[in-house]
Amino acid sequence: MKRIFPALLLSLILMTGCKEDSQPTQMEIGPEVTTYYFIRHAEKDRTDPDDPDPELNQRGLGRAMHWAEILKDANITAIYTTDFRRTTMTAAPTEVKYDLIRQYYDPSLVDIAKFKADNLGKNVLVVGHSNTTPEFVNKMIGEDKYPPMDDSDNGSLFIVQQIGDLSTDVRLHFNCNCPD
Repeated sequence: MKRIFPALLLSLILMTGCKEDSQPTQMEIGPEVTTYYFIRHAEKDRTDPDDPDPELNQRGLGRAMHWAEILKDANITAIYTTDFRRTTMTAAPTEVKYDLIRQYYDPSLVDIAKFKADNLGKNVLVVGHSNTTPEFVNKMIGEDKYPPMDDSDNGSLFIVQQIGDLSTDVRLHFNCNCPD
């Protein structure tokens, strides 16, 4: 009997120890994931070459709807556009889908560190121009990787994902069977 009791006591101690080990432990959560989607405005109305701020043409309106469809599962939480009709019109269908209010940015004045800090953990759509979009992406990734876009390129999507100090980037191209 004397030998059974210590063995029983040891088993109870071990079982109690196992129960404590099975309790949930507090896990440290890693850096937040931030995803940026950069696009150029959709096709603009070129009927008046002297108009510095044209609206989108019919094809551009179709492409703006197409972008909203492409981004439908991206859980966009912030939208930035330049203060031009063609960029705001491109963002409009996505704004409506996510019930967001766009924020304006000036590409020449963007403070990249502040922009990243303000959008930490978000999924952000940025609508710009053929020269400003690749330039903004390059600043975000810290290298001169993407040249200005061709004036006919309205279908490129740049995705930059940041986790802590690490970033990945990819450029995709979407065709649009939008009406002319």
